[in-house]
Amino acid sequence: MDADATFRALVVEKSAQGQISRGVKERSINELPPHDLLVRVQYSSLNYKDALSATGHPGVTRQFPHTPGIDAAGEVVASTSNAFMPGEQVLVTGYDLGMETDGGWGNYIRIPSAWAIRLPKGLTLKESMALGTAGLTAALSVARLEQAGIRPSDGDILVTGATGGVGSIAVAILARAGYRVAAATGKTGDAPFLRHLGATEVIAREQVTEGAERPMMKERWAGVVDVVGGQMLAAAIKSTRYGGAVTCCGLVGSTELLMNVYPFILRGISLIGIDSVNCPTATRLKIWERLADAWKPEQLTDLTTETVLEEIEENIQAMLHGGIKGRVVIKLP
Repeated sequence: MDADATFRALVVEKSAQGQISRGVKERSINELPPHDLLVRVQYSSLNYKDALSATGHPGVTRQFPHTPGIDAAGEVVASTSNAFMPGEQVLVTGYDLGMETDGGWGNYIRIPSAWAIRLPKGLTLKESMALGTAGLTAALSVARLEQAGIRPSDGDILVTGATGGVGSIAVAILARAGYRVAAATGKTGDAPFLRHLGATEVIAREQVTEGAERPMMKERWAGVVDVVGGQMLAAAIKSTRYGGAVTCCGLVGSTELLMNVYPFILRGISLIGIDSVNCPTATRLKIWERLADAWKPEQLTDLTTETVLEEIEENIQAMLHGGIKGRVVIKLP
């Protein structure tokens, strides 16, 4: 492919005065980093980290100009690696994509081949991005609960932040796997949406945090998928049953966890961190196989909204202010 060829991408720029601007612009292939796999992106998605990157958050991106997009799915155009051949469909989530490496909010990405996996049978490119990082994170959380010995017969599983990307997919996966799910949300008007995904019960987040100032709370949950952090995570841990497990993957509530050790040493609770960014390839492949088959949400279309780069600004603002329900998929021309 001609290295001087141009393509459309959302570009975030920072002025000498530190002002951040963004818009869809023309970029050239030769501006992409010198890695061994060139992919024509057909779909990407919107994640909280993407919204931060689009606003120039220094904890995500420090190099400008920059194209966000921590998820991408498309077709291999060129490869200097034996791992992939031109024409193969691949998906990419995590690693440095969309952070310091130009990401999926453009027609092309060039990445290390080790970041990509072949599109699993059972998923279309669009479906893979409807899942994306959020789906991988949710599935890793459920898998870790399984590994901790939490079974459907043990009791209810709490999912916090349940209307968001990770939360909504976690609800759907857990219900499909036979668990009873209590979906906690600040948007109780979305209860029908969560019940459609498979939630047995929809509760207000205040019902989770009430009494969280106490050292211990009444035992309620066999396991927890927490995507919020902060006080919500502390309350979830304090109210988990003896021998239960809590997975942690979010920080929108707070990065601080202010609590005592009683639930851990008196109830034997396990707190399990979930990282989907640098998850080993072997684990990724196993999780994506499950997402393409037994754990593929039947309601995937219902929890997905499709948009294009030129109309993404409204979604960015909604994401930053907690206004996104389910997943936003971006179609690239």
